[in-house]
Amino acid sequence: MGVEGTVFLLSLPVPSSTMHKTPFKKGKKMSVAQVFEKMEQNFNADAAAGLDLVFQFDIEDDKQYHLIVNDGTCKLVEGTHDDPSVTLIMNSETLQGIASGETDGMQAFMAGQLRAEGDMMLATKLGELFKMG
Repeated sequence: MGVEGTVFLLSLPVPSSTMHKTPFKKGKKMSVAQVFEKMEQNFNADAAAGLDLVFQFDIEDDKQYHLIVNDGTCKLVEGTHDDPSVTLIMNSETLQGIASGETDGMQAFMAGQLRAEGDMMLATKLGELFKMG
C-alpha cells in the first residue's frame, strides 16, 4: 500500500453545514485528552452510518486512546483495543497540530511524524467523521 492511503489523515474538514458542534481553534493548545474529547463531540453521525471501525491512537508521549465508530455512533475509550481497524502512531505535538489544522496530516506522515498500521485507507475516513481544523 502506498502513501495515498494516508493523504487525508486527520486533515480534511467536513463542511460546516453537516456539523453542529464547535470546531477546533487554531493556536489554542489542548491536552491530548481534550483533543480526543473534542473529536468525540465533533463526530459526524451521518458519515458513520453503516460503519463498524476502531481507530487506535498511540500517542508516544502520552496515553493511548481508541475511538469506536459503530453505525452512526462514536465512543471514546482510554487505552488500547485488542483488534483495531487502523492504528495511528504519533507524539502529542503532532496530534495537537493536526487537530488544530496547523499541521497537515500528509506532511506529518511524509516527515515520519505520523505512522499508520493496519488498514491505512480507513485513516482517510477521519476527515469525514470528525470536524478538524
